[in-house]
Amino acid sequence: MKKSMTLLLSLIFVSSALLTGCGGNNNASSNKGDGNATATNSAATNAPATEEPVNNEPFEMTIRHTQIGADKQKRLAILEEVVKKVQEDVPGLTFKLDGVDSDVNRKEKLRGEMAAGNPPEIFDLFGSPDSKIYAKEGKLLDLTPILEELGIKDKFSNLDPFTYEGKIYGLPIGGSGEGFFYNKEYYTSKGWKAPTTFAELEQQLSDIKADGKVPLAGASKAGWVPLMLANHLWSRYAGPDVTAKFATGEAKWSDPNVVKGFAKYKEWVDKGYFKKGELGFEYAEYTTQFTSGEAILLYDGTWKSSVFKTGQSGEGLIGKVGFFNIPAVEGGAGDQTALMRDVNNGYGFSASAEKDPRQLAAVKSFIKNLFNEEMQLRGLVEDGVLPAMKIDQNVLNENITDDLMSEIVGVLNNSQSSFPAFDSLVQADVTTEISNIQIQKLIGDQTTPEKMGEALQKVQEEANAAVE
Repeated sequence: MKKSMTLLLSLIFVSSALLTGCGGNNNASSNKGDGNATATNSAATNAPATEEPVNNEPFEMTIRHTQIGADKQKRLAILEEVVKKVQEDVPGLTFKLDGVDSDVNRKEKLRGEMAAGNPPEIFDLFGSPDSKIYAKEGKLLDLTPILEELGIKDKFSNLDPFTYEGKIYGLPIGGSGEGFFYNKEYYTSKGWKAPTTFAELEQQLSDIKADGKVPLAGASKAGWVPLMLANHLWSRYAGPDVTAKFATGEAKWSDPNVVKGFAKYKEWVDKGYFKKGELGFEYAEYTTQFTSGEAILLYDGTWKSSVFKTGQSGEGLIGKVGFFNIPAVEGGAGDQTALMRDVNNGYGFSASAEKDPRQLAAVKSFIKNLFNEEMQLRGLVEDGVLPAMKIDQNVLNENITDDLMSEIVGVLNNSQSSFPAFDSLVQADVTTEISNIQIQKLIGDQTTPEKMGEALQKVQEEANAAVE
């Protein structure tokens, strides 16, 4: 859920030479016909063919990324390799890497920079609704011509979150799904398997608590973390399509089934299933609670699988972690196998690159070097990021070598449908209200599920009215 913008370009001069760092190496001779005749005529007229000089003057571009922290080092290493290749491609270019927390980047820094008209040249961009908003304001580079020239426009599984009025303004770096990671070693010691019913899940949570362990990792200082699970719960009770209906007025946050989702989350808080003091914990602590064995279950995105690899913080749990989807709830609406899946995290590019040939060349090289099958497979194998580009199933099978990723893919394949995260469907003011205020108030016992629904609906109606 967590969570990135794109490009605007008129590709009028870029030749394939730009991709090899030779931008501007165009033969200026206007002579036609046989090469020998051309040479003779040039010599005779004292007008030899000339080459435009390559501009090697130093220039700098900034890449705003969110690959910070110990668990994102493999992701950062891939980006750094791409940066090196692009700098070799484009004479004089030096990239400045600006690492920022994803939540801070999306909700604070990038919003302010866009308003001021000075975003970085390349930046981590959230697809829907952010890219559409910034594209409408003319802040993003139109990538459509670049993708057509590179021949990769149809290589992505889904570009909808980054598409506005038929043009593409950003590219997803990978996909993700959300579900429960669980400690298989502990489960085996209890003679348990992954739950197949909601009642079984709740019984396991109760038994884990009685055993003196923390059932669920918890870290709610940043609201998006608890909202991953809360989003899935209200989508079980009210249906996977309910969140998309809030902005159209077809459904309300205060609807009884939506409130049931809030109430179930609050019930689990009240029963002590999350670590005490979670409102003061950052996302990094969320992971540590699970990798240390303190918490038995961790609700997170599939990207978290990268932690359970050699050299990472969860190395000690290699081969001891499983993954399952939330089971069906009694009386729930819609598809009860639905899984939160999206391709909303990616990269966008400042519209200003259109006016600078060398920046445009750098953008094109960046896309070529990052968005290809090799890098998509590396993201999957090294970092647990599901591909955003279409890759043959046989190739995927050959590259998935660890049991956890195979289990994750099995869960994804068994879900009959999917739904995007709430913050890609509702307006920014609504996201702020639930992420920065309401979910913390619910956890802190400062509101009720019913009052939470009413407060959210009020902000939703105001946001809807502003659009009309």
